Amino acid sequence: MEKKKLILGVIGADVHAVGNKILYHAFTAAGFDVTNLGVMVSQEEYIEAAQETAADAILVSSLYGHGELDCRGFREKCDEAGLKGILLYVGGNIVVGKQDFTEVEKRFKAMGFDRVFGPGTSPEAGIKALREDLYIDAAE
Repeated sequence: MEKKKLILGVIGADVHAVGNKILYHAFTAAGFDVTNLGVMVSQEEYIEAAQETAADAILVSSLYGHGELDCRGFREKCDEAGLKGILLYVGGNIVVGKQDFTEVEKRFKAMGFDRVFGPGTSPEAGIKALREDLYIDAAE
């Protein structure tokens, strides 16, 4: 079976590279074909990479707390670019300050993200979610 293709990167002016590398290695080891765009990635760069690779999912990470601003309008841009329905994940320290995560999750889902992961979420949680959302049989 062909590997599912993921686009991974850290959005906006964020330069936190360590988590990005950990996710890259975890998703690759789990059998995904991962294109890692690195840090300081714009919405347009994610979209171009997804188009070029025929990606199954875009994984947006943010640690500096401005993810909410950086992610506004992302789903609409994906739709306009012909990526309607592409799986969109966001995770990390995606808002400023201590906020109730259920409220944060609601806001990101309202922006069109399929899954929202809080700070300190294990890569395994993302892998499990991807397998569910991309209908990958655990036996494969």
